[in-house]
Amino acid sequence: MNPKTLHKISYGLYVVSSKKNNKINGQIANTVFQITSEPPTVAVSINKDNLTHEFIKESKVFTISILSEDTPMKFIGLFGFKSGKDLDKFKEVFYKLGVTNAPVVLENAVAYLECEVINNLDVGTHTVFIGKVIDAEIINDKKPMTYDYYHKVKKGKAPKTAPTYISEEKNKKMEVKKMQKYVCSVCGYVYDPEVGDPDSGIEHGTPFEDIPDDWVCPVCGVSKDMFELKEE
Repeated sequence: MNPKTLHKISYGLYVVSSKKNNKINGQIANTVFQITSEPPTVAVSINKDNLTHEFIKESKVFTISILSEDTPMKFIGLFGFKSGKDLDKFKEVFYKLGVTNAPVVLENAVAYLECEVINNLDVGTHTVFIGKVIDAEIINDKKPMTYDYYHKVKKGKAPKTAPTYISEEKNKKMEVKKMQKYVCSVCGYVYDPEVGDPDSGIEHGTPFEDIPDDWVCPVCGVSKDMFELKEE
């Protein structure tokens, strides 16, 4: 079986947020899909180990912020590769409290939905929460980011808790590139010289060795010396 076949299924990139008492948290999610149109219902798949899962299960509400293509990797890293158990993800992020008092991330978002949980499905490592949409708004007309765009253009990776995560052991066939790639040993972000890091001013075609020593991983923020040569 070729696990890459699952990458052909269309996904987006979202921040799913919730609350628990007076605490708030959110995370990156890609498995969000509409179930019905009348009444409007959507479903999200959340890993049971994530703090957001605990908050949704407790409060029975969640919000979905649809991210734009120009969302910085640092922002995605904050919500996708760091835990709300260790830091306040909303400390310097533009958001509002919605009609359910759950946080709605407005920064880098093209639209958002607010939902009340009406059912859930235990699927092993994850829970699929089905929510009735009680509010939804379009923020701007920017292009939403697809998961394919995140992988191919942003060169992003799925965290290990993501429903779509495929381990490197199952994914040995890699495209051959002229210049060597380097991978972050913390979050798995791959620096591809043919793409560079536009958000940090690193132009495409820049070899890893030529990147300034003070450059940091655009996803998790660790230093350059935490990168390793990626085996092809």
